[in-house]
Amino acid sequence: MENSDRESIVNEPSQVAYVFPGQGSQWVGMGRDLYDEFDSARQVFSLADETLGFPLSKLCFNGPEAELRRTINAQPAIVTTSLACLRALQEVGNILPAPAFVAGHSLGEYTALAAAGVLDPATTIYLARERGRLMHEAGLKNPGGMMAIIGLSEAQVAQICTQSQTQMANINCPGQLVISGAKENLVKATALAQERGAHRTIPLQVSGAFHTPLMKPAAEGMSRIMAGLTFHNPLIPIIANTTARPTSTAELIKEELLRQLVNGVQWQRSVEYMIENGVATFVEIGPGRVLSGLIKRINKKVNTLNIGDTQAIKDLTG
Repeated sequence: MENSDRESIVNEPSQVAYVFPGQGSQWVGMGRDLYDEFDSARQVFSLADETLGFPLSKLCFNGPEAELRRTINAQPAIVTTSLACLRALQEVGNILPAPAFVAGHSLGEYTALAAAGVLDPATTIYLARERGRLMHEAGLKNPGGMMAIIGLSEAQVAQICTQSQTQMANINCPGQLVISGAKENLVKATALAQERGAHRTIPLQVSGAFHTPLMKPAAEGMSRIMAGLTFHNPLIPIIANTTARPTSTAELIKEELLRQLVNGVQWQRSVEYMIENGVATFVEIGPGRVLSGLIKRINKKVNTLNIGDTQAIKDLTG
């Protein structure tokens, strides 16, 4: 982002949304500079290590990549790094407007809960680890995968899903949709997408058919775990993945977390809802720039800003 754009975000009183990335945004070395620079970030990584009973921080900072990429590790690692970014941003002061909404893509919805005061950081990190574990185990029980389809319309991909017995998993932005299902059905879907002129089909590096009924065992496990945890009503409206509308109570949020495991992520509609309700700037907090890219493809007129490392925060305070 150009300096003038960054200054306009900081100085103009336009509505802002904070958005948090999901699985796939992890990379070896993420968060290390934040850990070295900010006490608050260091506390988040230390909390994660203590909560999980192993050095997640070392896995984030040093890898190995194959271990970090595993669903059971990637999910708490991304949430922890995103929370460290958020806390470091808060440590330097109120340099950005308070968000009118928060939202997260799939796993990122958990980070959004912490940002909105629904869960404390330790519980959020614990839940992310359990979610990753249960999703991995569900993938072993009901093998499947996910595939991005580039260059077809939502209607075309919906037809492919019907014909191949797969399911729409992520409606990310115009021309980028992700389907999910049993592996043999994804092979069929690939052929159908190519026949219809898809620019590309890209298998995703995940361990199961996320956001489909094949994740039902994970949803059942999460339901049992969440029953023993305390959820608070959100202090900031959270845009739910499955409805693309705000959730306003702890009970509705619990229902949403279970529903999104077996249903698709309505990311494009979530972003459109926030824009329709006055958001002009999206601040992506956490590793990577995936969400900023999707948001710009949804609406080129909005501003996006990434807070994923120490330099980004220094640029704001500069």
